[in-house]
Amino acid sequence: MNAWFRKDKTDAEESTGQIPAAREHTAGTVPAGNASKPDVEPVGVAVSPIDHEQALADRQALIQLCLYAMDRARSGGVVERIEQGLAGIGVHALRPDGQRFDPTLHEAGGAVPTEDAGLEGTVAETEVVGFLDHDRLLRAPIVTVYTRR
Repeated sequence: MNAWFRKDKTDAEESTGQIPAAREHTAGTVPAGNASKPDVEPVGVAVSPIDHEQALADRQALIQLCLYAMDRARSGGVVERIEQGLAGIGVHALRPDGQRFDPTLHEAGGAVPTEDAGLEGTVAETEVVGFLDHDRLLRAPIVTVYTRR
């Protein structure tokens, strides 16, 4: 089993709660030569524009892979864990149930007739969850909308 997945920890990990490589630079400390910015990035390491672009492309590929896995997961717990992980990096699920249908954010997948005029144009149900990456729409939610009989 991979070391990062094992539950057993070394004595050093038990006492500090960190893996050995991370112990050198603990949270809240200020690296030498970088007194104004604690824990921003390692001193003396410059990121080239090409590396930055590659990191962004890799991030997008991983996000798409997570969405693909979520769509096919059979366990609600797995779906919830993937969704939590994505939320941790700024990718949030869109479930607009009860909100006004907005064609710029939602995709209509069906309609449900209603007698209630107040419900007309409101999202009745989210069929497929949508996702936002910070403020950028990755995937529009597919929704069922109330329509007047």
